[in-house]
Amino acid sequence: MGYNSTRFGRAFCVRYLILSDIHSNLEAYESCLGLASGLYEAVLCLGDLVGYGPDPNAIVEAVHPAAEVIIRGNHDKACSGITDAADFNPLARAATQWTRDQLTPENLARLRNLTEGPVKVDGFELVHGSPRDEDEYIIERLDALPAIEDASSPVVFFGHTHVQGGFVMEPGHKLEPIYAEHSGDGCVLVLSLKASSRYLINPGSVGQPRDRDWRAAFAILDSQKRRVEYYRTGYDVRATQAKMEKARLPEPLIARLQFGR
Repeated sequence: MGYNSTRFGRAFCVRYLILSDIHSNLEAYESCLGLASGLYEAVLCLGDLVGYGPDPNAIVEAVHPAAEVIIRGNHDKACSGITDAADFNPLARAATQWTRDQLTPENLARLRNLTEGPVKVDGFELVHGSPRDEDEYIIERLDALPAIEDASSPVVFFGHTHVQGGFVMEPGHKLEPIYAEHSGDGCVLVLSLKASSRYLINPGSVGQPRDRDWRAAFAILDSQKRRVEYYRTGYDVRATQAKMEKARLPEPLIARLQFGR
């Protein structure tokens, strides 16, 4: 499936807010929107709206009408019953079952109807896991090399790993990681996209970062200036944890939010 910026009422040059792995974390989502306010024209989501966190209905109801494209993630599939979560660890399975019990019929249907990646938008590609397999993790260079070579677009946005950054292949097939600095809140890296290079770009996780930085992560693509801006923002993590405690979600899932892992 492909999309063009004229669908959004513009002929060209859209700034896209790119979100991934929100995982039912309303406080983190709202903090991202607050920092990004006025900086974007359209929203794209790489999947995993739900799972782990305490606000699945609120997140689905907020993101579903706001985003132009939402790619389905593995937790969206499991929580909506498309898959059975048999490959999840026990903590993730417990959170999946709790989420299924909380979701309204309308929101279950919304999750079941999310789009499977890859999806092309204005010459770049959106996936949850990788261009080859929506559930594949791209973590190391060995994961990234076949994914970047097989992609049908030179710029691919992916999630799933909860690690902000990605990979770039320069001419001559030299593959290098992209690192976003763990500095103060705001824009932590600006990546210029070269026409001669290929990219796998992970905006990071909104609701459950795993790069040892607890702050919510997202990215903005400026398609006119051909650059990606990576952002981090703090949020009221204790409020999210208190909701999880009230819901009796597994304690390790609650604790990990404050450590970013």
